[in-house]
Amino acid sequence: MSYTDRIIIETYSGLFEGLSYLNKIELIESLLKSLKAELNSKEKAFYKSFGALSSEKSAEEIFSDIKSSRKFRNKEIKL
Repeated sequence: MSYTDRIIIETYSGLFEGLSYLNKIELIESLLKSLKAELNSKEKAFYKSFGALSSEKSAEEIFSDIKSSRKFRNKEIKL
């Protein structure tokens, strides 16, 4: 944890001291919902990336096409 993160957390925890027990519980529940939503969105984005390339070609054909389309040029470097 960085120094800045630590200061931010300490500042917020100081604000929370004035909250009632029930308000603190609601805050914790809200933070948990936020974390779960973040995890779900990252997981969905990860699984959405599968099958992003739709092609009738086999993996070997795609690999061969990519490799054959490479273009190299010789450039002389003066030292």
